[in-house]
Amino acid sequence: MRSMLLGDTRHLLSCFSGILENVRSDRLLATLLLLQSHGRLPAPEIARRLEVSRRTVSRDVEALSAAGVPVYCERGRNGGVALLEGYRTDVTGMTDEELRALVALGSSADGGALGSSLASASRKLLAALPEARRAGVDRARRRLLVEHQGWRRAPEALPALPALDAALVADERVRLQYATGDAAHATWRTVDPYGLVSKAGTWYLVAAHRGRPKMYRVSRVRAVAATGTPARRPDERDLAEVWTELRERLETPTAEIEVRLLVDPAWAPTLRRVHLAVLAGPWRTEGVDPGGREILVAPFRSLIGARAGLLGYGEAVEVLEPAALREEMADAAARVVAMYTRSSVPESSLRNVLGAD
Repeated sequence: MRSMLLGDTRHLLSCFSGILENVRSDRLLATLLLLQSHGRLPAPEIARRLEVSRRTVSRDVEALSAAGVPVYCERGRNGGVALLEGYRTDVTGMTDEELRALVALGSSADGGALGSSLASASRKLLAALPEARRAGVDRARRRLLVEHQGWRRAPEALPALPALDAALVADERVRLQYATGDAAHATWRTVDPYGLVSKAGTWYLVAAHRGRPKMYRVSRVRAVAATGTPARRPDERDLAEVWTELRERLETPTAEIEVRLLVDPAWAPTLRRVHLAVLAGPWRTEGVDPGGREILVAPFRSLIGARAGLLGYGEAVEVLEPAALREEMADAAARVVAMYTRSSVPESSLRNVLGAD
């Protein structure tokens, strides 16, 4: 009796394949998992969820019963298709491809945040697999690594993440001490969370503040205070929908400025790679000048951003257009030259640098 209540996955699958040559096993597994989750469901509801006819549901119930699953039908107002109370099976209905994807995700190199939980779940899933399937899935785990952290970026400290996750589980409104710049200017605000998003190794809280959805970088949250009151979001949209709206708003080019440059060919690959993330669009090549320098065109998001990004390349990059940016570069370069060609450094500045009394 105990073995029947626990279920034998391999026996169940072999029965499916032997008895049901013309019926899709994934639908039978879906029916079994629905009943395992709900205990009892009306046949029309099962038909609606699986997008099949009631007659098909009846045939599937007979097939499950023939395979040894303790499933039965009850008539009457509160009747339906029912599963014997206490019955459980480890059948998940997942394909080998789905299992490999989950295990690979669990073996990701992200050790913080949810990484340890994913790794633990991955190990448990692997241990629960039948021996015949375990080898291929374990091979995928050892051959595929998902790295969330970008190049030359130190992992962010996320002390507020557990408290934010707890608020989401409780569906609570929370108060955040949040720093838009440096920690000295952190201020308190009350928000209604939609959820957490990890984008390229950076975690964001998506939450409504004064009725407007916004994103908050979790590493800038200095403190979290629970309010004990339910979250009151301005709408019923899910996290994915709100995140898409915020992301598109951030990525939509605004007041962009097209810049034409002459670039030393030795520096051109570095320039393209380093500034790709801050551009409003892709680089464009317009050939080579008589001196061998590449002519590049790129849309920057602002004049100030272009000046700040390009000035550090010195003589390796020359701005051709627009004239306003060329003038800004010349003025900034002149101020830098003047600063470093002064005859002496003020004595007060030396004391500050050297720490003298």
